Amino acid sequence: MSVPELIRVVSRDSPMALAQVERVRANLADALPGVRTVVVPVRTTGDKWLGDLAQVEGKGAFTKEVDAALLTGEADLAVHCVKDVPADRPLPAGTVFAAFLKRDDVRDALVHLDGLTLDELPAGSRIGTSSVRRVAQLAASHPHLRCVPFRGNANRRLAKLAAGEADALLLAVSGLERIDRRDVISELLSPETMMPPIGAGVLALQCREDDTDLIDAVSALGHPDTHRETTAERMFLHVLQGHCNSPIAGYARVDRSGELSLRACVFTPDGKVRLNAHEWAGPLDPATLGISVAVALLRQGAREVIDGIPH
Repeated sequence: MSVPELIRVVSRDSPMALAQVERVRANLADALPGVRTVVVPVRTTGDKWLGDLAQVEGKGAFTKEVDAALLTGEADLAVHCVKDVPADRPLPAGTVFAAFLKRDDVRDALVHLDGLTLDELPAGSRIGTSSVRRVAQLAASHPHLRCVPFRGNANRRLAKLAAGEADALLLAVSGLERIDRRDVISELLSPETMMPPIGAGVLALQCREDDTDLIDAVSALGHPDTHRETTAERMFLHVLQGHCNSPIAGYARVDRSGELSLRACVFTPDGKVRLNAHEWAGPLDPATLGISVAVALLRQGAREVIDGIPH
């Protein structure tokens, strides 16, 4: 194996994305001593556009420019949040995931300046989020609260909260940890309270598929249990073929005995319909588990729910 002397790492240019890249660079430095890395930051459509993502193709809005840098040879390795990578279609031709890093916290957090919990928020409180997944679940569990659209990176959303544009925020715990802002969390929401998105807390390393030496080199950074969980989740989402306005949530988990399970839900945007499925893999491989859970939800009417949502 001939490892390159320099690896150019491409990523979104948001503070969180760049913090993620530094984690990857540190891992690479440990695994491949003597190899230099440089960062190639790009501004994505999703970062430039602060309106409804459905108006800018939605899916792929945070990955398209990163993929392009890889495919044109401007960079050698891409770092992605798996939750931002569309699963209803294959990765761009000519690219592969070389590794999934060990999973971070999958939970969402409530951020309230006075430290209130979700159940303590008074009726009419404005919750800043543009996630259809969060909006649907809040509509079902806390219908007295009101969601207001909030886009932008986590730092920008925290600034908007401080400016009074909302009374509280919902943000991913893993994202707040990556920008060293765990201090703002007023409540950690269990996955039962707020089911996470597919791919929550997972960073993926993507390479050109013909760059076999680099693939071999960085694959050592991968985490086997995270690989199993992510494979099941992404296959589930691939079979469901959801769109960017369809609230779909779920997470796979490898327990202490090594058993893999996948729990998933499909909602209507108002939260009034919630379809649930939960299965253990047993002898099934992770991808087959993802298919099985998707089929269970399709049997409950998930196709009609998803197709009935405007997009």
